[in-house]
Amino acid sequence: MTTYAALLRGINVGGSKKVPMADLRTLLTGLGHTGVSTYLQSGNAVFTSDHGDEDSLAADLTTAIGEHFGFTVDVLVRDHAYLEAVREACPFPAAELEGKQLHVTYLSETVDATRFEGIDQQAFLPEEFRLGDRAVYLYAPEGLGRSKLAETLSRPRLQKGLIATTRNWNTVVKLAELTGAG
Repeated sequence: MTTYAALLRGINVGGSKKVPMADLRTLLTGLGHTGVSTYLQSGNAVFTSDHGDEDSLAADLTTAIGEHFGFTVDVLVRDHAYLEAVREACPFPAAELEGKQLHVTYLSETVDATRFEGIDQQAFLPEEFRLGDRAVYLYAPEGLGRSKLAETLSRPRLQKGLIATTRNWNTVVKLAELTGAG
C-alpha cells in the first residue's frame, strides 16, 4: 500500500468549480482507496492505494470528478517519497521564512530550464524562483497575491502542455507529513 496526495488545481478559490471536501472523500473511497482524508478546502486529499501509478490514479480521479460534478479539474497525484524529496530539496531557507513567502508549483512532468530562460530574474528581485524535480520553488516575500514573478511564471506559454498547481510552504510540509503518517 502506498500513501498519496491528490492535488486538485483551481477548485474552491472562486469561480464555478466547487468541490466539497466531503464529496471528494466519497469519490476517492468509491475508487477503492482507503485512509482518505482532506486538508483545507483548496483541493488536497490524502489516500492509500495498492493499485495504479500516479498518472493513472490522477486520470481516474479526474474522470470521477468530471462525471460527478460535470466539469474538468486538473489533478496531480504524488506519493510520500516525492513530496518529502520536494520538501527536503528546497533551495530557499524555509525554516527562516513564513509559509506565505515560499511556494511550490507542482508540475505534471519535468521541464527543461530553457522553458524559463526568457525570464529576467534580476528584474523581479527580491522575488526568486528555482527549478526542482517536477516542481518550481518560488520565494515571494510579499506573498503570492502580490507577486509579479508568480504572475509571470503562470503565463500559458510557460505552462503549455503541463498541469501545474501551486501550494504554499505550510501545505507542502503538511502534505509530506500526512502522506508519511501511514
